[in-house]
Amino acid sequence: MRKPRTVVVDDSRFMRGLITDLLDEGGIPVVGEAKDGVEALEVIADKQPDVVTMDLEMPRMNGIEAVERIMADQPTPVLMLSAYTDDDAEVTFEALEKGAVDFFAKPGGEVSMEVSRLGDQLLETIRTVADADLKQANRAEQSATAAATQTSTPDGPGGTSSTDSNAFDDTRTVVIGSSTGGPNAVEQVMSELPGGDCRVIIVQHMPEAFTSRFADRLDAATSEYDVREAGDGARIGAGEVLVARGGKHLEITGYRNGRVRVGLIDDDLGHSVMPAVNVTMESAAETITDPLTGVILTGMGADGAEGICAIQETGGPTIAQNEESCVIYGMPKRAVEAGCIDSVVHLDDVAATIRELV
Repeated sequence: MRKPRTVVVDDSRFMRGLITDLLDEGGIPVVGEAKDGVEALEVIADKQPDVVTMDLEMPRMNGIEAVERIMADQPTPVLMLSAYTDDDAEVTFEALEKGAVDFFAKPGGEVSMEVSRLGDQLLETIRTVADADLKQANRAEQSATAAATQTSTPDGPGGTSSTDSNAFDDTRTVVIGSSTGGPNAVEQVMSELPGGDCRVIIVQHMPEAFTSRFADRLDAATSEYDVREAGDGARIGAGEVLVARGGKHLEITGYRNGRVRVGLIDDDLGHSVMPAVNVTMESAAETITDPLTGVILTGMGADGAEGICAIQETGGPTIAQNEESCVIYGMPKRAVEAGCIDSVVHLDDVAATIRELV
């Protein structure tokens, strides 16, 4: 099992000790500790770790500034440790934009007890982050991509004119699933998806306190779509987007008059993540009879493979992000291995591929 050399950065001596103990017990060696960003830069330069756990709020240099300096001076995978609050959720997204790979939510209250309870998840996340493609994690800081500059025309490559009698007249439903590296990838896809010709449902592995802010950020990133966090019984039509709420599964419960209705489920249904991509995609395949497309983006694990197979079985085209452009090539890889992907494309081409279908 992967044993990435780790540096722990936190202004709380107690929290540094707790995290170090958890990692040591899980077989992950902690090669250094730091109480703030300034000290972190020195320790990272000296110890050359495989991964860094980074607190957000620290004296002298906070987590965001530290991530930016690390990526500029000595690129190293960083896992943010974020409190379970709305304010920290917003700051965490900023850290992801600066190049942090992922985050581990520290719930409020008795933080130490919660981190201990989620120790196995923390270990798995650190191992995954250590293997991340930093070039892709830093895409949000790069200039506009080729896909963003592509000119949209009525006829796609080998495609169909919007006036062709064989073209789909019904609004296409697009279900997007993602995990590690997903926030930036989803934002890029939505910012490049033109027209508001689809209804979109996004399932990003993310705690409850973060999905509302994530929806707000996506809404700001696109002028073509109205994006909001899903509520129980919510309905969407063309030009609308729902983001699955953290801590609950999202299922498609109805489809009528061009509008999709969703419901929220509190039971974990045997899944290790909530929301699970499989739950949403499988229910979409069962309920939606008009054009339906499944998309699997960067992320760790196998969630989404069964769901996207269900979509393909209904005749819906399926898309997976390719390995080259993934931060973590886990979820797309499992979907491809399941034989349920019609198109494997670079992140820059995901929106264009959806556009061609429409």
